[in-house]
Amino acid sequence: MSKYSPLHQFHLDFGAKVTDFGGWQMPIEYPAAKGGGVLNEHNAVRNSVGLFDVSHLGKALVKGEGALCYLNSIFTNDLRKISDGQAQYTLLCQKGNGGVIDDLIIYRYSTSHFLLIPNAANCSEVIRQISQDAPKGLEIENLHESFALLALQGPRSGEVLRELDIEVELDYMSFMESKLDSEELIICRTGYTGEHGYEILTSWASARKIWDLLLGKVKKFAGLPAGLGARDTLRTEMGYALHGHELTLEITPLESSASWALAFDKEFWGKSALEKQRLEKKHRRLAAILISDRGIPRAGMEIRDKSGKAIGYVTSGTFSPSLKTGIALGLLDSKLAIDSEVFIDIRGRLSQGLIKPLPFHPSRVK
Repeated sequence: MSKYSPLHQFHLDFGAKVTDFGGWQMPIEYPAAKGGGVLNEHNAVRNSVGLFDVSHLGKALVKGEGALCYLNSIFTNDLRKISDGQAQYTLLCQKGNGGVIDDLIIYRYSTSHFLLIPNAANCSEVIRQISQDAPKGLEIENLHESFALLALQGPRSGEVLRELDIEVELDYMSFMESKLDSEELIICRTGYTGEHGYEILTSWASARKIWDLLLGKVKKFAGLPAGLGARDTLRTEMGYALHGHELTLEITPLESSASWALAFDKEFWGKSALEKQRLEKKHRRLAAILISDRGIPRAGMEIRDKSGKAIGYVTSGTFSPSLKTGIALGLLDSKLAIDSEVFIDIRGRLSQGLIKPLPFHPSRVK
C-alpha cells in the first residue's frame, strides 16, 4: 500500500505529476502551465531557489549510553571525526560482500543522541539491521512519519530564510534548532543538488504551514516548488550516487566512487570484503559520460568501447538542463582515461560519448 507525504494534498491541488518513489506517492514535477516542469524547476534551483518535499526519506532515533561506539562499529564513516551539531554522510554495508544496504545522513546531537536519515524504501530495513545486535539500553525508534523533511536549495536559499527572520550561520553539514511561527525546526546545511541549501525537519502536523511560509518567500525570489525529477537531474550533474542505481547490494562503495566515506582505520560492517576489493584493484569503476550527439541515456543501457565490446552499463542517465545535452553515470569493467570515447546503446542506436571528470556542473555547496 502506498504512503503519502503530509503535503500530498498540496501536490494534487497544484497539479503535480505524482508517482511511486520508494513506496511513497511523491511529485515528479509540477505542470509547465504553472511555470514548472523539470527543466524550469532545475533551472530555478541552479539560478535562484527551489523547494522540495522529501518527506518520504526515513528518520530514526538512536539514543542512549554507548550510541557513538555502537554506530561507529557499524557505519562506514567515522562519527568520531564530527562534533556535536554536525552531520555526516555514511553507508551501511552488508557484512559479507560489502554491498550497500543504504546510504544515509547521520545527525550527531551528542555521543548518546543521533538522528538517522535513511532512504525511503530502506528505513525499516536499516532500523531492523542496526537493532539486531544493539547493546542493552540503547533506544532505536522509527520516526519516519513523525517528521516532514523539506529541502530548500539554490543560491538564494539563505535569503529565503532571512526573509522569515531565521538567521542561519551554518558551516556545510552542520545543523541547528530554530522556530518559525512557533513551530520547531531542525535546519541542516546540506542537500542533494550541488547548490547552497538547507534541509529542514519539522513535525508531520506542521508540514503544510511551514511549506506555505517557505514557498511564499521562494516565489518572491522567482523560485519554484520542485519535484523529484529535478532533484534527479541536479544530483546526476553532480555525480551524486542514488541508492538502487550507483549503490546496491551488488555494487560496493569502491565501485561507485564512494570510497571517501570508508574509514578503514576503524571497524564497520563489510570492512574485510572491501579491504580485499581495494587491495586487488579488480573492481568495476564508475564513470561520467558526456553525450556528444542528441542521445539521452537511461539506466540499464549497455556501454561499449570503440571496438564494439560491451564494457559496462548506465546506472543513471538523463538530459542535463545545465549543459543541454545527455549525461550518464556508468559502471565500467575498467578505468578509462578522461576524454576516452565510448558508445551507449540507446534502443539499438549507438550514441557517442566521452569520459569526463565529475561533477558535470560546478558544485556550490560550501
